Amino acid sequence: MIKIFLTVRNRLGITMKCIESIRRHTKGSYQIYVYNNQTNYMIPEHFKYFGKLYEKGIIAQVTFNTNDSTFNAFSKASSCNFFGMHHEMDPNKDKYDFLLILDNDIILTPLWDDHLRKAWEYVNTNKLNHIKVVGQLPGGIKKVAQEYKISNDMIGKSGFLGGSGLWSIKPDFFKTVGYLDLRQLFGQHKRHDQLYWQSLQKASGGKPYILGIDKKLGIHCGKLCGSVCNTLTRFSAKQKTLDFINFADSDEKIRKQEFDPFFESIINNKNLIADW
Repeated sequence: MIKIFLTVRNRLGITMKCIESIRRHTKGSYQIYVYNNQTNYMIPEHFKYFGKLYEKGIIAQVTFNTNDSTFNAFSKASSCNFFGMHHEMDPNKDKYDFLLILDNDIILTPLWDDHLRKAWEYVNTNKLNHIKVVGQLPGGIKKVAQEYKISNDMIGKSGFLGGSGLWSIKPDFFKTVGYLDLRQLFGQHKRHDQLYWQSLQKASGGKPYILGIDKKLGIHCGKLCGSVCNTLTRFSAKQKTLDFINFADSDEKIRKQEFDPFFESIINNKNLIADW
């Protein structure tokens, strides 16, 4: 069983494709925990969509956060803390294969969870206790330290940093690595990853804490649907900042596409495949 922590802010079209990719491309059992953070565009449509998923039992939880409920801190960091605290109350918290931190502009590929399961089995069997995160290559991983032959068709490389758009983490991550101090994230639209890098460095005793595998687990579609974090950061000093994160045209275009042709278009898009 896998728990998936999915963060959403606007961009309903790509969210729908992301969740459909989970449903189609996940081999094992999973639970989806959705945190819809400060959405300000097509709000009724978001409630209607997630209401249908709730009725059908497709999602385990959906939370609609506001600026107040995320304490005026970077909402991904706040909701990640909420997810971690909720997980720590789960009586079965140690029985999950892994937890997944996922942004809604990541489209998962077939057998993504099988690849990660094999990687974690390798990490645990070989007692690589300094590895706290497993993702894909290159995935923003820097200072590659060591290469591992995980299987005949899978290589892993350990290193530092890495982007949390797609991070698989151990079930005890929030106990051993911890939570983010939201006082450092007041009024911020980024820095979730940067602050976790510091915590990961400490938790691993200064050793490489992330393992990237040479399998394309997810395709980052920020170039197609727009980046909320980058846009808010870029226009933070201007009036009507929230108008910039509607991405109305791209959102409508993605929403109207059926999943199969959409996935075919991104899996064959060299710019997207090479990105991240």
